[in-house]
Amino acid sequence: MSEHLESAVPRGEPVLSLRGISKHFGAVSALTDINFDVHAGEVVALVGDNGAGKSTLVKVLAGVHQPSAGEIFFDGKPVKLTDPSTALDLGIATVFQDLALCENLDVVANIFLGREKGPWHLDEVGMEIRSWTLLNELSARIPSVREPIASLSGGQRQTVAIARSLLLQPKLIMLDEPTAALGVAQTAEVLDLIERVRARGLGVLMISHNMEDVRAVADRIVVLRLGRNNGILTPDASNEELVSAITGATENSVTRRAGRRAQREHSNEASS
Repeated sequence: MSEHLESAVPRGEPVLSLRGISKHFGAVSALTDINFDVHAGEVVALVGDNGAGKSTLVKVLAGVHQPSAGEIFFDGKPVKLTDPSTALDLGIATVFQDLALCENLDVVANIFLGREKGPWHLDEVGMEIRSWTLLNELSARIPSVREPIASLSGGQRQTVAIARSLLLQPKLIMLDEPTAALGVAQTAEVLDLIERVRARGLGVLMISHNMEDVRAVADRIVVLRLGRNNGILTPDASNEELVSAITGATENSVTRRAGRRAQREHSNEASS
């Protein structure tokens, strides 16, 4: 597509590799021959229009769906993600768009939900200390771990969800639309959070529709179109290249606007 394709230098070793991943639902092909890598200490953005196959791919990697064809390699070894617990045990954590938080419970209870220390006699102190440790590592701005989730902002809730995903010390975190429905300040907070997760040496797969957020934190951008790979770009790729890869149309409002702008600049230069 352009000189931006495949031009980013990956960081670290591949923590996740997909080779020829396909997923069929009856006669419908949701994914066809998907290939890409996520390296340790790297943020890879997965973008595409509605129906491109992003959610299906996330569910395959989370162990919710099993691929119809292809291989998944984790830490260089072929793996079978037969269910969500298998994915978690391997080190693949997923933060879905709805965050799956219980608003009536406090931060500690949400972080340890289903993984409480001492199920017969809860180790409240141990869980609180571990919660503070995780949140401090992320430089989280949460007043108290005993605050109910209902009283937190959207950015703070996203922080709690990411902290919960770090509890099992994963090697890869998948974030599904992490900045959706957030304000400007909360979005900046979450993007800073993603950079701190990357700084810990984790691989991050970020699914997003917001190209500005993608440009802000991604090292590489993987484009899906109609369930297929349609390019791997760097964040400095132009809007025209991104829109073209996502929609498959080289002629669109973005390219026309860029053409008009270039024409005006050329006219101004000629007249001066």
